[in-house]
Amino acid sequence: MSVKFSVNGMPAEFDGPDDVPLLWVVREHLNLTGSKFGCGIGVCGACTMHIDGVAMRTCVMPVMMADGRQVTTIEGLSHNGNHPVQKAWTELDVPQCGYCQSGMIMAAASLLSRHPDPSDADIDREMTNLCRCATYVRIRAAIHRAAKMR
Repeated sequence: MSVKFSVNGMPAEFDGPDDVPLLWVVREHLNLTGSKFGCGIGVCGACTMHIDGVAMRTCVMPVMMADGRQVTTIEGLSHNGNHPVQKAWTELDVPQCGYCQSGMIMAAASLLSRHPDPSDADIDREMTNLCRCATYVRIRAAIHRAAKMR
């Protein structure tokens, strides 16, 4: 089955099994490797991308669900790394190992699009991505800083 969608504003097409996870299509067929594979069951969030502006875990999302939709990966969040979340992440030196951070950034950008000035409770409720290095204090601070930059 041929699935047509947009990735970072560019047309994309995948002609293969319609149950292949979107993450693998983006990483292996489109060579956009910023989104990571973590758990494979949609829990950790390393694979988070925006689908029509909503943060979604793509390791469990069949590519057929992307048909006709707009997909944004970490590579497409901003062309030069100047999205407020990316800038705040850099300023506060959020990453430790960095593996989960593309998913974290995408989740935080989505959170800020819905809650421009989030409370700590908003962040705790909505930032469900996992970080094995436990940089959660820096993540929270960076989200607050990004909110002020917007």
